[in-house]
Amino acid sequence: MLILNATEVRQALPMKSAIAAMKDAYAALSDGTAVAPLRTRLPIPSRDAVSLFMPAYMKKESTEALAVKVVSLYPSNPPRGLAYIQAAVLVFDAETGRAIALLEGSALTAIRTGAGSGAAIDLLARKDSNVVAIFGAGPQGKTQLEAACSARNIETAFIYNPTTSKAESFANEMAGRGNIPNDIRVAKTLQEAIQNADIICTATGSTKPVFEDKDVKAGTHISAIGAYTPEMQELPIETVARSRIIVDSRATVMDEAGDIVKAMKAGLITEANIHAELGEIVLGLKSGRQSDDEITFFKSVGNAVQDAVAAQVALKNAHAMKLGVEVEF
Repeated sequence: MLILNATEVRQALPMKSAIAAMKDAYAALSDGTAVAPLRTRLPIPSRDAVSLFMPAYMKKESTEALAVKVVSLYPSNPPRGLAYIQAAVLVFDAETGRAIALLEGSALTAIRTGAGSGAAIDLLARKDSNVVAIFGAGPQGKTQLEAACSARNIETAFIYNPTTSKAESFANEMAGRGNIPNDIRVAKTLQEAIQNADIICTATGSTKPVFEDKDVKAGTHISAIGAYTPEMQELPIETVARSRIIVDSRATVMDEAGDIVKAMKAGLITEANIHAELGEIVLGLKSGRQSDDEITFFKSVGNAVQDAVAAQVALKNAHAMKLGVEVEF
């Protein structure tokens, strides 16, 4: 069995490769060549925590992937110097069922989630988009920025976080890294963050909108990857209602995505307002953006197929790069 730690996962899973892999994963979800049951939630009341179990199988042309990810969310971890999200991805040989690899899951999750947004940005954002606004200064926010800069020629990035010091640290760390511009600005207000943004990425744990509908300009693309429970919310329901809505999976967003669920409960949209799954656009079955003035909104709550496909890419590269540790199992 090959074991990859977080640093090795990041080395083996570059963003551009991850974005291409996510397009394959979304296409597999939409054309039925992937099997991904709804995640199983295991509450841990004594720790105010939850563990999520996410299995997936995909076979598409020459690619076959079988894996299960376990993600545990522990609110009490940060004060103890531990990450809030703890995760591991166990990969199996699809031909024999043999366990062949164990990957650190938090790094993989952050990259594949950013890459999912990157795929949506590549397919839906205006080609001339050059300003991005990021909400959330954690690991997910960092890969959202990296993905946006991989998909479009970004010249200016705004970062907003309720804790200004975190936003400042984010800007200092990310400026000039790879395709990311040096011009990263810490927004002091919600309006400042998005009033000039061509692309908005939200990666928060919020239960209320993180910006106001009136500040979203025509032609914006929004990728929202927080709000993965019905109680959570990142977008104003008015913004959802006036957008072309594209989702990762109809089944999961109807059950889990607070942004969609709350807009439906308010009577502003129905299921018919969901224009397409992103995989349908990848496959050419549905159209993407229709005009430069249209607001496009990609909503993702994450899917285990993303993890399985991302893990396959990481393993292929890890073997080529001689990364990780082989152990008898």
